[in-house]
Amino acid sequence: MKTSLLNWLAWAALCTCALAKQPNILFIITDDQDGHMGSVEHMPLLKKHIIDQGTSYENHFCTIAICCPSRVNLWTGRAAHNTNVTDVGPPYGGYPKIVKEGINDDYLPVWMQSAGYSTYYTGKLWNAHTINNYNQPFVKGYNGSDFLLDPFTYDYWHARMSRNGEAPRDYSGQYSPDVVADKAYGFLEEAIEGDAPFFVTVAPIAPHSNIVANPPSGPLNELEVLAPGPVNKFAIPEYAPRHAHLFKDYKIPRTENFNPEQASGASWVAQLPRLNDTMIDYNDEFQRARLRSLQSVDEMIERLINLLEEKGVLEDTFVFFTTDNGFHASQHRMHPGKECGYDTDIHIPLVIRGPGIAAGATKNIVTSHTDMAPTLMSLAGASRDDFDGSAIPLLEDHESTEVSRGEHVNVEFWGIGLPEGKFGIAEPFGGLSYPNNTYKALRLVGHNYSLYYSVWCTGEREFYDLHRDPGQMHNFFADPQLAKDYTIAGRSWQQLIYRLDALLVVLKTCKGNTCVKPWNSHHKNGSVETLTEALNPRFDNYYMKHPKVGFSSCELGYIKEAEGNRERISHAGVQWQTGLEAPTPEGQQPFQYRGSWSDWV
Repeated sequence: MKTSLLNWLAWAALCTCALAKQPNILFIITDDQDGHMGSVEHMPLLKKHIIDQGTSYENHFCTIAICCPSRVNLWTGRAAHNTNVTDVGPPYGGYPKIVKEGINDDYLPVWMQSAGYSTYYTGKLWNAHTINNYNQPFVKGYNGSDFLLDPFTYDYWHARMSRNGEAPRDYSGQYSPDVVADKAYGFLEEAIEGDAPFFVTVAPIAPHSNIVANPPSGPLNELEVLAPGPVNKFAIPEYAPRHAHLFKDYKIPRTENFNPEQASGASWVAQLPRLNDTMIDYNDEFQRARLRSLQSVDEMIERLINLLEEKGVLEDTFVFFTTDNGFHASQHRMHPGKECGYDTDIHIPLVIRGPGIAAGATKNIVTSHTDMAPTLMSLAGASRDDFDGSAIPLLEDHESTEVSRGEHVNVEFWGIGLPEGKFGIAEPFGGLSYPNNTYKALRLVGHNYSLYYSVWCTGEREFYDLHRDPGQMHNFFADPQLAKDYTIAGRSWQQLIYRLDALLVVLKTCKGNTCVKPWNSHHKNGSVETLTEALNPRFDNYYMKHPKVGFSSCELGYIKEAEGNRERISHAGVQWQTGLEAPTPEGQQPFQYRGSWSDWV
């Protein structure tokens, strides 16, 4: 029996004991909320109602740092390389791509309905879900819905929304996060009055950058997904006038990676010039506005929690709070934005309260958005066999029976870097964009290490030890002196990199349980589950000769042919799993490939 199934069975058994019936679920997801510039700390009602009453997951990550692919990953439990949704708009992403890939028929809300839940959603669902294609086809899986629609999704004062598949309605003059809050309150009230357990998702746009739709003079239906024109910028987020007085003295934390004197990173990041004082002042105000926009979300949280309490269902309801991806602003000399693999962009908030969950607690287990759908399905008493993640242990007493979780997160991205704000407006608006922002990466958090390793489509690589270097400023590949005396578990940096290369080879195309237990692809008997165990010297010969990750070209989407010979790696993986254990000095010989290493990458 697979370990992932055992894990689910143990988790489901605990749920059955702790929960007399299927619990209700309220899921709140913000847009581009950072985990390192104080955004959570500046939400006192979130703290009062969810953080202080629930558990914070300190090592939670998104796997792709851009909204639409990250949300698909969250709502399917599958890695982006398996959903094949890797961008915010066609041809590689957005609602048309989601429909084409069959996701509209086969994702979490559809499954939750099959499990007996009434499902509701309001706010932003998908990018490129527009006033023109909102019914081509209608979004499936919801008993009640009210979706923000492009090109008005990020226009804080001119929202257009479609309720239950009806024609879009204009909310110009009303503040979008407040509109979503009102709709969330109504849906939650309706859900509480129903006979079935409910799954209600609320997705305001705060604190995303403001994008004005800039409609042309012609009919409304002539609008593009993002209407061109100089006014359509990734500008400072808008906030409700009642919050304008807040955070006037706030400044982005001046950490080591804040506009550093020496460039850092790789690829285009390593070429960035320092920000000048005008840009830094602007970025500080940019983040102040982001914090102000989140105050509407904070107030909404209190309204929704109070409603659950007034109706007597709070103790039967799990409340999730997270975001789709993180955000950077001035770190590594970058203009505001996301799309990078650094912790600024992938290390994000996750807080959960509910029956059986410890109040005011933290957990340091490694979790990712790939685990969210399995977790929510587990709460519903259901499961599937095609998840690339595993259910997160939630209950306070689950620690005693918890099956060991992995210490890894698979991170990936395809396309370009899009700087935001007036000093970094993305194409096609006459500003900057950074090509070759395609990479595969690993984030590992173990008992004695916290590591990041990436391979870019340009051939460049990065390695950071975040215990020593939390700002990810000192790339070992750029400064060999850093690696000279570096060891983990008594092993050299080079031996460590051999293992990380082999792990990334598996994860970059993994599917199902292979994503959860990737070391099993190298050690078929399950004897190795952590990096430390893989560093055993008896495996050196095997890992030294293992294929490496590489790219033949930098593409804007997931093009299999550009990411190495998948067929050969797949066959080799089968041979490693079925006929070749990583050898001991006295044991079998390692797998021998007699072609060119370029054939593997």
